[in-house]
Amino acid sequence: MKKIENENNIKEIVDKFLLFNLFLVILFSIYFIFAIFMQINGNYSFMLFFQKIWNPLIVPLITVLIISSLLNGLISWFQRQVLVSKEDIEN
Repeated sequence: MKKIENENNIKEIVDKFLLFNLFLVILFSIYFIFAIFMQINGNYSFMLFFQKIWNPLIVPLITVLIISSLLNGLISWFQRQVLVSKEDIEN
């Protein structure tokens, strides 16, 4: 019973981290759109700040988001394949 609670707790922590990651990516994309509009109007400081945080912050956030999405898809596909094979064995 304790092992199941630990697995659920770890899953909740990972889910919260990935949700937080998603919101950060959305927030930075909104900021990027804002920086583009400000650059069009002649204020380059927002775009310069975005360029400074691109490699150290935004690229890892996007990478974690993409990898977690791919892993989620692969895991769900694998689980469906296992369920189909179990149903075939039972029948």
